[in-house]
Amino acid sequence: MDSISFARQLRASMTDAERVLWRHLRARRLAGGKFRRQHPLGPYVVDFVNLAARLVIEVDGGQHSGSAHDRARDRWLQRQGFRVLRFWNNDVLQHTEGVLQAIYQAQEGGDG
Repeated sequence: MDSISFARQLRASMTDAERVLWRHLRARRLAGGKFRRQHPLGPYVVDFVNLAARLVIEVDGGQHSGSAHDRARDRWLQRQGFRVLRFWNNDVLQHTEGVLQAIYQAQEGGDG
């Protein structure tokens, strides 16, 4: 399956945490930043990206704990000039405001 078809499939099957976060990121709702969801970047499809800010947001479940694949993916994205923020599903669901604040700070060039 090509990356565009895969991204479309992922958009149709977003997790609850991804849906919650997308509600806050879509339509330039977070300080005017334009985010895309399930967007292909090189060999990967990232959960959310703000291309102008070079910021990738990943929302992870327990299966990602200590993932070597995720570390390699993060290194590749960083080499392309992206900053990667990872949040656990439960943090997005239970501490949404804190997650949004971290994204806002990173988007604005702070320490997120």
